[in-house]
Amino acid sequence: AQKGPLLLSRHTLYPRMQILSAPSSRYLPFEISKPQSKQPGISSPEKWLQISVTNPSSSLFPAPRSSSSSSHKTSCCFTTRAASTEVGASETSAESRSSAESDVLKALSQIIDPDFGTDIVTCGFVKDLEIDEAQGKVSFRLELTTPACPIKDLFEKQANEVVAGLPWVKNVSVTMSAQPAKPMYGAMLPPGLQTISNIIAVSSCKGGVGKSTVAVNLAYTLAGMGARVGIFDADVYGPSLPTMVSPENRLLEMNPEKKSIIPTEYLGVKLVSFGFAGQGRAIMRGPMVSGVIDQLLTTTEWGELDYLIIDMPPGTGDIQLTLCQVVPLTAAVIVTTPQKLAFIDVAKGVRMFSKLKVPCVAVVENMCHFDADGERYYPFGRGSGSQACILIKQFYASQFKVVQQFGIPHLFDLPIRPTLSASGDSGIPEVVADPLGEVAKTFQELGVCLVQQCAKIRQQVSTAVTYDKSINAIKVKVPDSDEEFLLHPATVRRNDRSAQSVDEWTGEQKLQYTDIPEDVEPEDIRPMGNYAVQITWPDGFSQIAPYDQLQTMERLVGVVPVSVSS
Repeated sequence: AQKGPLLLSRHTLYPRMQILSAPSSRYLPFEISKPQSKQPGISSPEKWLQISVTNPSSSLFPAPRSSSSSSHKTSCCFTTRAASTEVGASETSAESRSSAESDVLKALSQIIDPDFGTDIVTCGFVKDLEIDEAQGKVSFRLELTTPACPIKDLFEKQANEVVAGLPWVKNVSVTMSAQPAKPMYGAMLPPGLQTISNIIAVSSCKGGVGKSTVAVNLAYTLAGMGARVGIFDADVYGPSLPTMVSPENRLLEMNPEKKSIIPTEYLGVKLVSFGFAGQGRAIMRGPMVSGVIDQLLTTTEWGELDYLIIDMPPGTGDIQLTLCQVVPLTAAVIVTTPQKLAFIDVAKGVRMFSKLKVPCVAVVENMCHFDADGERYYPFGRGSGSQACILIKQFYASQFKVVQQFGIPHLFDLPIRPTLSASGDSGIPEVVADPLGEVAKTFQELGVCLVQQCAKIRQQVSTAVTYDKSINAIKVKVPDSDEEFLLHPATVRRNDRSAQSVDEWTGEQKLQYTDIPEDVEPEDIRPMGNYAVQITWPDGFSQIAPYDQLQTMERLVGVVPVSVSS
């Protein structure tokens, strides 16, 4: 396809949402083939023996002469023992392999993922296990949730050690890999966002606090950790990205066949900004800006990304709400400065994310101090970042229980550093210019924190609502609640509050109780943001069920899930 200049449209196409199915089990399937007799046309050696002894005159075994009758029977019995021995050897080999696999998996189950609190076998990280017990060789692959996993080297070391500790193992080969970009919401998203695993908002709701500096340096830190990363500059009125990075191609291009935007790139990170559209800063009204942002974000060919960092514009108006509603944000990072004035606006942003149920997982307090003459000075005061953490704790205590699930949001201090400011003007991020400096170390800690928190959030959201076919019940464990309960599928379906079930003007119930059979079962359940699930029913209807609504429905009691043992 030929590349042409980017043309922005005032209208945005919203694709119809669809559903993706997910694997039903997180356990690894290990199959052990059963040995079969290599004698053609024979059902079993025992049956052959019975025929040859009890009916020697049958057409299959013609009656021999008396002198050779004994010899024939002996030969037949010998053949039977040989076949039995061969089958027995195969069974022994299979049992030995099964025992060896069990030994390896048991050893690997000693390694606990600190984020999930579960061993790596149960997490489904162990793939492609191959064993040659005769030569003492074991090889397998550890597939982690993200290539930026901060403890992947530790996992590899521990896996080598625990397997090498088995008495019969002489050689261990461990390969490290990461899952492909796998968004929780899949085809429910616009095409350009369907291969992005995590979307992170960097927000402050206050201009001039260093939000863009944090967003850019965080993105390049994650890229340095091995992740595939993109940056979306959502500030149309005053885009910062063209100043902070120096891509060779400073203009976005359009694929005329797909009518999609091709992002520019700098040091392996994909970049999209209105500043790269060749139109400078926007002078337009809010609705037009929202359309431009939606078009830039959703029609870009991002490809497979582990993290898309969105540099949010200041404020909590239409543009911010559009961003939060168009894309399912995984988490948010809040940027502030020590002044009370900055904290007031930060509080507005925290309230917005709280209402949209987007977890705020970290707070960055920028320009908080500088060192001189062996002392540390705080020219703008202290405490804004700490207050933001407390505020987040209060807002989310009743919704996400941050303290129990994610811990109090992590606070990171950035000093007043001339090089940090200069790097933003030079087009080379500080973490790239000085990867071993103090600022880079802080961003490294922030990157590790973000990777860990996103993994926790994804794991909890993806397993919040599931269907247990054995008891015909929907199991609910909402991320914002400690309780777990069961709902009858028919009850959930009958409580749909969409326009297809309830008249929007009169409130009259259009969906009748008898319209839904008691034995109805959901075909698929998928997360929809951090606030609801989308349930697909056999009649093709897709129901949006918010967690808050599920918690108010009539529950099943006294139902015990059936455990099926293999």
